[in-house]
Amino acid sequence: MLDICLLGTGGMMPLPGRWLTSLMTRYNGSNLLIDCGEGTQIAIKEKGWTVKPLDVICFTHYHADHISGLPGLLLAMGNAERTEPVTMVGPRGLERVVNGLRVIAAELPFEIKFIEITEAERVLELAGYRITAFRVSHNMICYGYSLEILRQGKFDVERAKAQNIPLKFWNPLQKGQTMEENGVVYTPDMVLGADRKGLKVTYCTDSRPTASIAAHAADSDLFICEGMYGEPEKQQKAREHKHMTMAEAAEIAREAKVKELWLTHYSPSMVHPKWYLNDTRKIFPAAYLGEDGKTLEMKFEEDEE
Repeated sequence: MLDICLLGTGGMMPLPGRWLTSLMTRYNGSNLLIDCGEGTQIAIKEKGWTVKPLDVICFTHYHADHISGLPGLLLAMGNAERTEPVTMVGPRGLERVVNGLRVIAAELPFEIKFIEITEAERVLELAGYRITAFRVSHNMICYGYSLEILRQGKFDVERAKAQNIPLKFWNPLQKGQTMEENGVVYTPDMVLGADRKGLKVTYCTDSRPTASIAAHAADSDLFICEGMYGEPEKQQKAREHKHMTMAEAAEIAREAKVKELWLTHYSPSMVHPKWYLNDTRKIFPAAYLGEDGKTLEMKFEEDEE
Protein backbone atom coordinates (compact mmCIF):
# COMPACT_ATOMS: atom_id res chain seq x y z
CA MET A 1 0.00 0.00 0.00
CA LEU A 2 1.21 3.49 -0.94
CA ASP A 3 -0.10 6.65 0.71
CA ILE A 4 -0.04 9.86 -1.33
CA CYS A 5 -0.58 13.38 0.02
CA LEU A 6 -0.55 16.56 -2.03
CA LEU A 7 0.63 18.88 0.74
CA GLY A 8 0.10 22.12 -1.18
CA THR A 9 -1.18 23.28 -4.55
CA GLY A 10 0.14 26.82 -4.99
CA GLY A 11 2.71 28.23 -7.35
CA MET A 12 5.02 31.21 -6.84
CA MET A 13 3.96 32.12 -3.28
CA PRO A 14 1.95 30.61 -0.43
CA LEU A 15 -1.52 32.05 0.11
CA PRO A 16 -4.06 31.74 2.93
CA GLY A 17 -5.53 28.26 2.46
CA ARG A 18 -3.03 27.32 -0.26
CA TRP A 19 0.48 26.10 0.57
CA LEU A 20 3.13 25.76 -2.11
CA THR A 21 3.04 22.64 -4.25
CA SER A 22 4.76 19.57 -2.81
CA LEU A 23 4.05 15.85 -2.56
CA MET A 24 4.70 13.41 0.27
CA THR A 25 4.42 9.63 -0.02
CA ARG A 26 4.56 6.86 2.60
CA TYR A 27 5.54 3.27 1.86
CA ASN A 28 6.74 0.55 4.21
CA GLY A 29 7.44 2.99 7.02
CA SER A 30 9.53 5.32 4.84
CA ASN A 31 8.51 8.80 3.66
CA LEU A 32 9.51 10.56 0.45
CA LEU A 33 9.03 14.23 -0.41
CA ILE A 34 9.07 16.02 -3.77
CA ASP A 35 9.79 19.74 -3.45
CA CYS A 36 9.83 21.82 -0.29
CA GLY A 37 8.64 25.38 -0.68
CA GLU A 38 8.00 27.88 2.10
CA GLY A 39 5.70 26.41 4.76
CA THR A 40 5.95 22.78 3.68
CA GLN A 41 6.70 21.61 7.22
CA ILE A 42 3.49 23.30 8.41
CA ALA A 43 1.48 21.52 5.70
CA ILE A 44 2.94 18.21 6.90
CA LYS A 45 1.93 18.99 10.49
CA GLU A 46 -1.56 20.04 9.40
CA LYS A 47 -1.95 16.69 7.67
CA GLY A 48 -0.86 14.88 10.84
CA TRP A 49 2.06 13.14 9.15
CA THR A 50 5.59 13.20 10.54
CA VAL A 51 8.97 14.30 9.24
CA LYS A 52 11.10 11.83 11.21
CA PRO A 53 10.87 8.92 8.70
CA LEU A 54 11.58 11.21 5.73
CA ASP A 55 14.31 9.27 3.92
CA VAL A 56 14.31 10.82 0.42
CA ILE A 57 13.75 14.41 -0.74
CA CYS A 58 13.56 15.08 -4.50
CA PHE A 59 13.66 18.53 -6.07
CA THR A 60 12.24 19.39 -9.47
CA HIS A 61 14.27 22.62 -9.70
CA TYR A 62 15.62 25.46 -7.58
CA HIS A 63 13.10 28.26 -7.83
CA ALA A 64 12.30 29.48 -4.32
CA ASP A 65 8.72 28.19 -4.27
CA HIS A 66 10.11 24.65 -4.60
CA ILE A 67 13.00 24.67 -2.12
CA SER A 68 12.92 27.65 0.28
CA GLY A 69 11.19 25.65 3.02
CA LEU A 70 14.09 23.23 3.32
CA PRO A 71 16.02 24.80 6.24
CA GLY A 72 12.99 24.73 8.51
CA LEU A 73 12.13 21.19 7.47
CA LEU A 74 15.65 19.97 8.23
CA LEU A 75 15.58 21.60 11.65
CA ALA A 76 12.21 19.99 12.34
CA MET A 77 13.66 16.60 11.39
CA GLY A 78 16.56 17.18 13.76
CA ASN A 79 14.19 18.19 16.55
CA ALA A 80 12.31 14.93 15.93
CA GLU A 81 15.59 13.16 16.82
CA ARG A 82 16.25 11.75 13.41
CA THR A 83 19.78 10.36 13.11
CA GLU A 84 19.62 8.24 9.94
CA PRO A 85 21.04 9.68 6.68
CA VAL A 86 18.74 11.56 4.31
CA THR A 87 19.14 11.25 0.54
CA MET A 88 18.47 14.31 -1.63
CA VAL A 89 17.96 14.10 -5.38
CA GLY A 90 17.91 17.03 -7.79
CA PRO A 91 19.41 18.74 -10.84
CA ARG A 92 23.04 19.80 -11.12
CA GLY A 93 23.98 22.21 -8.34
CA LEU A 94 21.98 20.43 -5.64
CA GLU A 95 24.76 20.30 -3.04
CA ARG A 96 25.71 23.95 -3.59
CA VAL A 97 22.10 25.14 -3.29
CA VAL A 98 21.33 23.05 -0.21
CA ASN A 99 24.53 24.05 1.55
CA GLY A 100 23.71 27.68 0.86
CA LEU A 101 20.32 27.29 2.50
CA ARG A 102 21.90 25.41 5.40
CA VAL A 103 23.74 28.50 6.62
CA ILE A 104 20.73 28.85 8.95
CA ALA A 105 20.48 25.11 9.61
CA ALA A 106 24.10 24.14 9.99
CA GLU A 107 23.95 21.72 12.93
CA LEU A 108 22.00 18.58 12.10
CA PRO A 109 22.16 15.15 13.78
CA PHE A 110 22.02 13.29 10.45
CA GLU A 111 24.08 13.05 7.27
CA ILE A 112 22.82 14.34 3.93
CA LYS A 113 23.69 12.32 0.83
CA PHE A 114 23.42 14.08 -2.53
CA ILE A 115 22.51 12.60 -5.91
CA GLU A 116 22.86 15.24 -8.65
CA ILE A 117 21.18 14.52 -11.97
CA THR A 118 22.92 15.68 -15.11
CA GLU A 119 21.39 13.35 -17.69
CA ALA A 120 18.08 13.76 -19.53
CA GLU A 121 16.89 10.69 -17.61
CA ARG A 122 18.12 8.94 -14.48
CA VAL A 123 16.74 5.81 -12.78
CA LEU A 124 17.35 5.29 -9.07
CA GLU A 125 16.40 2.57 -6.61
CA LEU A 126 15.74 4.20 -3.23
CA ALA A 127 13.61 3.35 -0.18
CA GLY A 128 11.67 0.66 -2.05
CA TYR A 129 10.88 2.89 -5.04
CA ARG A 130 12.12 2.90 -8.58
CA ILE A 131 12.49 6.64 -9.14
CA THR A 132 12.82 7.91 -12.71
CA ALA A 133 13.85 11.54 -13.07
CA PHE A 134 13.21 13.01 -16.51
CA ARG A 135 14.02 16.45 -17.86
CA VAL A 136 11.15 18.77 -18.74
CA SER A 137 10.96 22.23 -20.35
CA HIS A 138 11.06 25.17 -17.94
CA ASN A 139 13.08 28.42 -17.90
CA MET A 140 15.75 26.65 -15.83
CA ILE A 141 16.82 23.00 -15.61
CA CYS A 142 13.83 21.11 -14.24
CA TYR A 143 12.84 17.46 -13.81
CA GLY A 144 9.68 15.46 -13.37
CA TYR A 145 9.61 12.23 -11.37
CA SER A 146 7.92 8.87 -11.77
CA LEU A 147 7.69 6.75 -8.63
CA GLU A 148 7.11 3.04 -9.10
CA ILE A 149 6.58 0.24 -6.61
CA LEU A 150 7.51 -2.92 -8.51
CA ARG A 151 6.11 -6.33 -7.57
CA GLN A 152 7.69 -9.66 -8.36
CA GLY A 153 5.65 -12.74 -9.18
CA LYS A 154 4.11 -15.04 -6.61
CA PHE A 155 6.07 -17.94 -5.18
CA ASP A 156 5.02 -21.22 -6.83
CA VAL A 157 5.22 -24.02 -4.28
CA GLU A 158 4.52 -26.76 -6.81
CA ARG A 159 7.39 -25.63 -9.05
CA ALA A 160 9.72 -25.58 -6.06
CA LYS A 161 8.72 -29.13 -5.11
CA ALA A 162 8.93 -30.41 -8.67
CA GLN A 163 12.54 -29.17 -8.92
CA ASN A 164 13.46 -30.59 -5.50
CA ILE A 165 14.56 -27.20 -4.23
CA PRO A 166 15.48 -27.49 -0.53
CA LEU A 167 12.89 -25.95 1.77
CA LYS A 168 15.54 -23.78 3.47
CA PHE A 169 16.05 -21.90 0.19
CA TRP A 170 12.38 -21.08 -0.43
CA ASN A 171 12.32 -17.87 1.58
CA PRO A 172 15.60 -16.43 0.18
CA LEU A 173 14.50 -17.26 -3.37
CA GLN A 174 11.17 -15.55 -2.76
CA LYS A 175 13.13 -12.45 -1.72
CA GLY A 176 15.07 -12.48 -4.99
CA GLN A 177 18.29 -14.08 -3.75
CA THR A 178 20.28 -16.68 -5.71
CA MET A 179 21.33 -19.71 -3.67
CA GLU A 180 23.89 -22.48 -4.24
CA GLU A 181 24.53 -25.86 -2.62
CA ASN A 182 26.75 -28.75 -3.70
CA GLY A 183 27.42 -27.10 -7.04
CA VAL A 184 23.71 -26.61 -7.82
CA VAL A 185 22.53 -23.02 -8.34
CA TYR A 186 18.95 -22.04 -7.52
CA THR A 187 17.62 -18.77 -8.97
CA PRO A 188 14.40 -16.84 -8.20
CA ASP A 189 13.02 -17.36 -11.70
CA MET A 190 12.82 -21.10 -10.95
CA VAL A 191 10.07 -20.53 -8.39
CA LEU A 192 8.49 -17.15 -9.15
CA GLY A 193 5.66 -16.44 -11.56
CA ALA A 194 5.38 -13.46 -13.88
CA ASP A 195 5.83 -10.01 -12.34
CA ARG A 196 2.63 -8.62 -10.88
CA LYS A 197 1.30 -5.12 -11.52
CA GLY A 198 2.77 -2.58 -9.15
CA LEU A 199 1.92 1.08 -8.58
CA LYS A 200 3.04 4.15 -10.50
CA VAL A 201 2.76 7.85 -9.71
CA THR A 202 4.14 10.57 -11.99
CA TYR A 203 4.70 14.14 -10.79
CA CYS A 204 5.43 17.14 -12.99
CA THR A 205 5.32 20.87 -12.37
CA ASP A 206 6.79 23.94 -14.07
CA SER A 207 7.03 22.85 -17.68
CA ARG A 208 5.60 23.26 -21.12
CA PRO A 209 4.03 20.08 -22.52
CA THR A 210 6.73 17.72 -23.82
CA ALA A 211 6.83 14.24 -25.32
CA SER A 212 8.99 13.12 -22.41
CA ILE A 213 6.25 13.91 -19.89
CA ALA A 214 3.68 11.82 -21.74
CA ALA A 215 6.17 9.00 -22.25
CA HIS A 216 7.15 8.82 -18.58
CA ALA A 217 3.59 9.27 -17.33
CA ALA A 218 2.34 6.45 -19.57
CA ASP A 219 -0.07 4.12 -17.74
CA SER A 220 0.43 5.86 -14.40
CA ASP A 221 -2.13 5.09 -11.73
CA LEU A 222 -1.93 8.76 -10.74
CA PHE A 223 -0.54 11.70 -12.71
CA ILE A 224 -0.01 14.90 -10.73
CA CYS A 225 0.62 17.81 -13.07
CA GLU A 226 0.64 21.56 -12.94
CA GLY A 227 -2.35 23.46 -14.23
CA MET A 228 -0.91 26.94 -13.67
CA TYR A 229 -3.71 28.64 -15.57
CA GLY A 230 -7.29 27.69 -16.32
CA GLU A 231 -8.27 30.68 -18.39
CA PRO A 232 -7.95 30.14 -22.17
CA GLU A 233 -6.70 33.72 -22.55
CA LYS A 234 -3.64 32.83 -20.40
CA GLN A 235 -2.31 30.42 -23.05
CA GLN A 236 0.27 32.91 -24.33
CA LYS A 237 1.42 33.71 -20.80
CA ALA A 238 1.90 29.98 -20.13
CA ARG A 239 4.11 29.72 -23.22
CA GLU A 240 6.18 32.76 -22.27
CA HIS A 241 6.83 31.60 -18.71
CA LYS A 242 7.23 27.91 -19.55
CA HIS A 243 4.18 26.69 -17.63
CA MET A 244 1.11 24.64 -18.52
CA THR A 245 -2.61 25.31 -18.61
CA MET A 246 -5.14 22.90 -17.12
CA ALA A 247 -6.23 21.96 -20.63
CA GLU A 248 -2.66 21.11 -21.66
CA ALA A 249 -2.21 18.91 -18.58
CA ALA A 250 -5.43 17.10 -19.50
CA GLU A 251 -4.17 16.52 -23.04
CA ILE A 252 -1.00 14.89 -21.68
CA ALA A 253 -3.07 12.71 -19.32
CA ARG A 254 -5.20 11.58 -22.25
CA GLU A 255 -2.18 10.80 -24.41
CA ALA A 256 -0.43 8.93 -21.57
CA LYS A 257 -3.56 6.90 -20.75
CA VAL A 258 -3.24 7.55 -17.02
CA LYS A 259 -5.96 6.42 -14.65
CA GLU A 260 -6.36 9.71 -12.81
CA LEU A 261 -5.09 13.29 -13.08
CA TRP A 262 -4.64 15.69 -10.16
CA LEU A 263 -4.05 19.32 -11.10
CA THR A 264 -1.79 21.50 -8.97
CA HIS A 265 0.63 24.48 -8.91
CA TYR A 266 -2.08 27.08 -9.44
CA SER A 267 -1.18 30.68 -10.22
CA PRO A 268 -1.92 33.10 -7.36
CA SER A 269 -4.12 34.94 -9.85
CA MET A 270 -6.34 31.85 -10.29
CA VAL A 271 -8.55 32.13 -7.23
CA HIS A 272 -11.17 29.59 -8.33
CA PRO A 273 -9.65 26.64 -10.26
CA LYS A 274 -13.02 24.87 -10.08
CA TRP A 275 -14.40 27.32 -12.63
CA TYR A 276 -12.30 25.61 -15.32
CA LEU A 277 -12.70 21.97 -14.29
CA ASN A 278 -15.66 21.14 -16.53
CA ASP A 279 -13.80 22.24 -19.67
CA THR A 280 -10.75 20.27 -18.51
CA ARG A 281 -12.87 17.14 -18.07
CA LYS A 282 -14.11 17.43 -21.64
CA ILE A 283 -10.52 16.58 -22.59
CA PHE A 284 -9.82 14.07 -19.82
CA PRO A 285 -12.83 12.99 -17.72
CA ALA A 286 -10.78 11.59 -14.83
CA ALA A 287 -9.30 15.01 -14.01
CA TYR A 288 -9.57 16.29 -10.44
CA LEU A 289 -8.55 19.48 -8.72
CA GLY A 290 -5.65 19.10 -6.36
CA GLU A 291 -6.38 20.52 -2.92
CA ASP A 292 -4.08 21.07 0.04
CA GLY A 293 -3.97 17.83 2.03
CA LYS A 294 -5.64 15.77 -0.71
CA THR A 295 -4.79 12.13 0.05
CA LEU A 296 -5.04 8.81 -1.72
CA GLU A 297 -4.42 5.33 -0.34
CA MET A 298 -3.20 3.31 -3.30
CA LYS A 299 -3.54 -0.46 -3.08
CA PHE A 300 -2.13 -3.26 -5.20
CA GLU A 301 -4.67 -4.97 -7.43
CA GLU A 302 -4.88 -8.13 -5.31
CA ASP A 303 -5.60 -5.98 -2.23
CA GLU A 304 -8.57 -4.38 -3.95
CA GLU A 305 -10.29 -7.66 -4.80
